[in-house]
Amino acid sequence: MTFRFLTTSALSLTLAGALPMAASAQSVEPITIVINQSPWLPGFQAVVELYEETTGNTVDLDVNPFAGSLEKQRTAVRADESPFDILIMNAGFFTEFYSGGFMQPLQEIDASFALSEDIYTFDDSVCWNAEAKTITCDGGALLTVPVNPNVLIMHYRQDLYDEAGLKAPATWDELYENAKALQTNRRYGISQRGQRGAFDVTYDVFPYIWSHGGGIVDQKDDGSFVISMNAQGTFDGMQTYLKLAKEVGHPSTAGQTQTNVIQNMATGRAAHINSVPAPGLFDDPNQSAVVGLVAYAPPPGTKDHPSTTPLGHWLAGVPRNIDPEQQKAALAFLTWFQTDEAQRAYAQAGSMPVSRAVLESEMADMPEYRWMKAMAQALPNARLTFTFPEASQVLAITELRLNQAIGGELELNEALNMAASEIAKVMTDAGHDFQSLAPLP
Repeated sequence: MTFRFLTTSALSLTLAGALPMAASAQSVEPITIVINQSPWLPGFQAVVELYEETTGNTVDLDVNPFAGSLEKQRTAVRADESPFDILIMNAGFFTEFYSGGFMQPLQEIDASFALSEDIYTFDDSVCWNAEAKTITCDGGALLTVPVNPNVLIMHYRQDLYDEAGLKAPATWDELYENAKALQTNRRYGISQRGQRGAFDVTYDVFPYIWSHGGGIVDQKDDGSFVISMNAQGTFDGMQTYLKLAKEVGHPSTAGQTQTNVIQNMATGRAAHINSVPAPGLFDDPNQSAVVGLVAYAPPPGTKDHPSTTPLGHWLAGVPRNIDPEQQKAALAFLTWFQTDEAQRAYAQAGSMPVSRAVLESEMADMPEYRWMKAMAQALPNARLTFTFPEASQVLAITELRLNQAIGGELELNEALNMAASEIAKVMTDAGHDFQSLAPLP
């Protein structure tokens, strides 16, 4: 396996004790996968290495920052021939590639191909009905295979909880009280991501706003939309976020990246984080000061709205504009990736499997895989964040305005009203049928 990095290389991770594969896949042409650099990348690298060792096939990973990966994919699908055989697409922008007709239906490569019954469909996001322009597996073509759940779950220090006699919080109010009890001069009660990026602060505030009845852009049953960015529930959810940030959080929450948040937990500087899981890092003595001390739970909710986590998952698809033999080679990897052996090896490498069977297996009772039960609890209530092709344009707006509200540049109501107005222009320009709400006072 070879890698091409446009940023600093990811932390190395060795896959130890991986289960042997039941059978070798067919020999196929080498493939190139374009992928983002993220906390789960080392686990994916390890599984790719196992694929190569098991099958003799070759995979080249083109690794980029989040935004860089998106731009490379956009360029690739519009070229005469894509330099990439598999695109790893995020929940925030996959609809753009579906609706543009850039992805090859997997069953047009091989009519016998199917998604394993153990693999989550993540709110049917693996399928697209081109005629209805809808994300659905009911009459829709299978376009992708999930490669990582990437949902937010709560991480907390079990040792501190035991010392203080606390229990895992089910509501934000309970989280606030626990964070306040565990805050010290050297430890934040909670560390939250607040920095502007491609899909950063917006992604992390979804559990807050959804659990207060808010949203950003919601699709109705008739296919039209409601811009809920300035709904009362969105305001209330952000008030909860800001209360935690200001009273028990990092003093510069607006500048905190996902890496900062994870490192605050790994170095013992945070009692809580809501983050995509990185258990391999937290239990690695070479990278963590809290080995064996981090526990996991679904994000909190409210008495009126249950815990809900956003699907920031990643989907692997095959572009139309590559040679048929390359499409077959790509499909060979996606077929192998779904197997129980591959999914278990993925978990052993410290990343999140997309297999329900693995998350609910005997592995979940082992201390090193204690995160699995929280993931299995969170996934049934997980929701897609955006269901229209212009999501990246909306994200450019929400990333800026939410960051300004968190950093104190704008009052919260002003930031949400401005964002709602700007989103309305995007939806108007795209020709969507939508409803706007009255401005917040």
